[in-house]
Amino acid sequence: MSSFGGEDYHGWSFMTALDHNTGVEVLDLQSDGPFLARELHNRNSELGFAGMQRIARTFIESPEQVLQVLSDVAVDICKADSAGVSIEAITEDGQPVFHWAATSGRFAGFLDAMLPRAWMPCGICLDRNRPQWVRVPAAHFKALGIEDKEIAPITDGMLIPWQSGSTRGTVWILAHERLSAFDSMDYQIMQMFADFAAMATRQQQQQEELIRHAKAASAAFMAHELAHQINNPLQKITNSIFLAATDSSDAKAHITQAASDLHELSKVVQRLLVFSRLPDL
Repeated sequence: MSSFGGEDYHGWSFMTALDHNTGVEVLDLQSDGPFLARELHNRNSELGFAGMQRIARTFIESPEQVLQVLSDVAVDICKADSAGVSIEAITEDGQPVFHWAATSGRFAGFLDAMLPRAWMPCGICLDRNRPQWVRVPAAHFKALGIEDKEIAPITDGMLIPWQSGSTRGTVWILAHERLSAFDSMDYQIMQMFADFAAMATRQQQQQEELIRHAKAASAAFMAHELAHQINNPLQKITNSIFLAATDSSDAKAHITQAASDLHELSKVVQRLLVFSRLPDL
C-alpha cells in the first residue's frame, strides 16, 4: 500500500488538501455545454463488443477481478490514456482517503495507492454525487511536489460516482495530452461501467456472505445459481452495446436499453445479496 499525508509514495510527498489555486477544474459534466456539444468519435464496434463480453464473463467467473478488467476495457473502448476505480476509505488512524482499487494505462503503477480524499477531485465528485469533467494542470502536481517527468497532467477527464450500500467510489478515465479526448457517448459507456463497479462490489459482498453462512456445498450451489440468473441480462447488455457500436443512427437508444437491462441485473444481484444474509442457509 502507498502512503500519504507527509509520507512518500514512490518518492512523492502529497499535500492533504485540494489546491484550488493551481488551475484545477471540476465541472458538472451533464450541464457543461462545451462537453455536451463535442462531436461523437468514430468507434471500433468489434472492440466495444469484445470489451463488454470480457466484463460480462469476468463478472460471472471472477467477480473479484471485475474492477481491474473494467478499467482495462475503459482504456481500450474510450481510447483513454489512463483509467481506474477509486474507493472511499478510512485509514486506521481515521484519515479519509481514496483507495485506487484498479488502475490502467499510464496510471497503472498507482494500483493500491491510498491518496488523501481532500486532494482528490474524486472527493468533489462524490460530494456533488454527479458525474464531473476534470482538468488537472501540471501546476497542481508541482504543488504536490511531483515533477512533470514523473506524472502527466490531466488535460481531459471524466469522473463517474457509484455506490454499493455504504461503499462509494468513482470510475474515471483520463487523457494526458488531448484537450477533447472524450464525448457524450464515452460518458454513457462510463456511466454503465460505474453501475458495473457498484454491482461487482455488491456481488463480492454477497459471495462473502455465502462463504460465511453456508457449507461449502451450499455456497457452490448458490454461486452456480447466481451465475445462471445474471447470465441472461448480461447477454442482453452486451447485445445492446454491440448494436450501439454498429448502428450509429440509433446508438443512444441501444445504450438506453443496455442501461435498463443493467438496472434489472442490479435488482437480481440485490435480491441474492439479501437472501445470502439470512442465517443458516
